Amino acid sequence: MDVLHERCCGLDVHKKSITACIITPQGKEIRTFATMTRNLIELVDWVKQNRCTHVAMESTGDYWKPIYNLLELEDLKPMVVNAQHIKSVPGRKTDVKDAEWIAKLVRHGLVQGSYIPNRDQREMREIIRYRRSIIEERTREVNRLQKVLEGGNIKLSSVASNVIGVSGRNMLEAMINGETDASVLADFAQKKLKLKKEQLKLALEGRLGAHQLLMIEKQLAHIDYVNELITELDTEIDKRMAPFAEDLKLLDSIPGVGKRTAEQILAEIGTDMARFPTPGHLCSWAGMTPGHDESAGKKKSAKTRKGNKKLRSALTEAARAVARKKNSYLSAQYHRIAARRGKNRAAIAVGHTILTIVHILLTRRQEYLELGFDYFDQRKKEILIKNSIKRLESLGLQVNIQDQTA
Repeated sequence: MDVLHERCCGLDVHKKSITACIITPQGKEIRTFATMTRNLIELVDWVKQNRCTHVAMESTGDYWKPIYNLLELEDLKPMVVNAQHIKSVPGRKTDVKDAEWIAKLVRHGLVQGSYIPNRDQREMREIIRYRRSIIEERTREVNRLQKVLEGGNIKLSSVASNVIGVSGRNMLEAMINGETDASVLADFAQKKLKLKKEQLKLALEGRLGAHQLLMIEKQLAHIDYVNELITELDTEIDKRMAPFAEDLKLLDSIPGVGKRTAEQILAEIGTDMARFPTPGHLCSWAGMTPGHDESAGKKKSAKTRKGNKKLRSALTEAARAVARKKNSYLSAQYHRIAARRGKNRAAIAVGHTILTIVHILLTRRQEYLELGFDYFDQRKKEILIKNSIKRLESLGLQVNIQDQTA
């Protein structure tokens, strides 16, 4: 095989140690380093002394990040490689052999680095992912609160759609302060919930013990703290997203994609679509396309591959949200596929379409153009008319067609 890179380095990264193998025209050298900052600097200096032009490592957890950051500052072209793409022969695995195998693959150009955004985008991605995890934690805490209420036979969630809304919050605080009269608690209802006072009186007639009231008090305090934290993260994200206001506006024009979803999509894929030649490349990288598994002419399971889990979940949420929107092309696509293949497959298919639209909008710099809910019917209008007439005539009816516009 041809040698494409004469001086290269392969790293086998672990939590406490790093095994490095450098291959040059003079030969091969292998060393082991610890993972403290001082040791990482020694590793980088050693790589520079041997004038390595390419350094590759496996994407092992988060252990590759500090090494990548240091190598990036030295312009050593670090590559993070998918471990599944560089598996060696089973039964012959050691740290030294792994590092040597990675270095050989890099030397002959047989390995391709994963997409790693620049430092600013990586920082923004970490903050947005953290905000998402905090929002999920708030949801879990609200679920725990409802569980405690159900334990005391307080059926507030059966009447009010939002247990921690203004009305529900006032009722819960009154319970903590010792109020047990269901009529008094129901008077805290506001706006549309006032119309359900009789139902509220029945729902609030439970019995909460002292330990349950203590748990509710602490859970409400935790929810308040999480809300403050989310607000602080929103402020920081708004500052970092200010240069991409136009890109956010483009993505916000897509049905089902709100501000936070648009921020998460931009944080995961960036704004430069040149790294993804076509929308298909972007969807494949995100894990939103079917896989290929065919052998001897037989097609096996074509389930989607593992891609960017955070981006995939955001697109799936957007797909389920747009399914409830009226007069939308994406909603029509969701219901058309869900009727044949189920809701889960429909959500992945619509998420794939949304990501395709994102690539097109960021490439062409234009807002989303709505095709309408009847887009699929208009494409096969004549076929639908013909089939409908046949079904009616099979029931013994005579059909006369007249165009309304005429």
